[in-house]
Amino acid sequence: MFKKFADMETSFTFDDVLIKPAYSDILPSDVCTAIRLNDKIELGIPVMSAAMDTVTEYDMAKKMIELGGIGVLHKNMSLDLIIKSIEKLHKEFGDSKPIATSVGVGSTDEHIKRVVEAGANVLIVDSAHGHSKGVGDVVEKIKIRYPEVFLIAGNIVTKEAAAFLIDKGADAVKVGVGPGAICTTRVVTGVGAGQISSLKNVSSVAKLKGALVIADGGMKQTGDITKAIVAGADMVMLGSMLAGTKETPGKIIEHDGEKYKSYRGMGSLKAMKKGSKDRYNQSSVADIKLVPEGIEGFIKYKGLTEDVIQQIVGGLRNGMGYIGASTIQQAHENGQFVRITQAGFKTSNPHTLDKILPTTNFKGTK
Repeated sequence: MFKKFADMETSFTFDDVLIKPAYSDILPSDVCTAIRLNDKIELGIPVMSAAMDTVTEYDMAKKMIELGGIGVLHKNMSLDLIIKSIEKLHKEFGDSKPIATSVGVGSTDEHIKRVVEAGANVLIVDSAHGHSKGVGDVVEKIKIRYPEVFLIAGNIVTKEAAAFLIDKGADAVKVGVGPGAICTTRVVTGVGAGQISSLKNVSSVAKLKGALVIADGGMKQTGDITKAIVAGADMVMLGSMLAGTKETPGKIIEHDGEKYKSYRGMGSLKAMKKGSKDRYNQSSVADIKLVPEGIEGFIKYKGLTEDVIQQIVGGLRNGMGYIGASTIQQAHENGQFVRITQAGFKTSNPHTLDKILPTTNFKGTK
């Protein structure tokens, strides 16, 4: 019994570390942020918009493809609407661009068949607990039936989970249990792990097996994205950092002179009732007995997604320049972390001013 305490590791997240600067002859303009998924698909930027019903539907998916990333359609839409969105995207962009949609343990064979036939070439088997028999079975089935599809599975945080999903057929694994801004998994269940340590552990296995790694959740500032890449991620999936932009679903709401848009976790009660119960292993649970693992609320309107992405990618380019990395692969190789104290974290943020005026890429800390 006591072995669990003797072997207990320290689990680090983004605010626990900084990237140590190194010699560089690389300018931000020299940095290449491209990442190749397979023989057909290459991304210009390593960024995915989350498969959330307040983040990615057709408009966001289209914009993300135009910007060089991936927009993942959520599965709380009707199948007909998902199919219609995929067909429109396929007609506009063809097979060489990522047309992505989320499926789950509860998705039927017919659902999966129809989205692939409509033109989806990237599928995400999405679950709060990817290291499970149900997820493994779905991944294996999809890879056998549709080997040409780029298959992502998650979410996970351990080496063992990475080996499990990759051996089942996943081309990429998604990392993160409970770090999201609107996720309550850790406080409701007590389960999770720090993102930096999770990325380190998962990537150590994924790289050996030739799979990609996606950091999903917990990134609040653009610097967190650079940290995720250095920790082993090839791409990042963003929810809160893109929420509230023009291209996200929903109307703009005005309150006390400020503009807002709705933002909720897929583990929130309303999202689960609408269709995401299977992500939290509660497919057979009556709505009245659901145990939510997310919250909902409002986030300030941010304007165009393109402007937000420009700041995100700009921060990544600058960060890679600090460590002499001109590619994502070089960031994996060159980057080294230093652990910081609570005092170090405080001085990492602007301080001493009585009032800080927000800028395009810093709104303050909470």
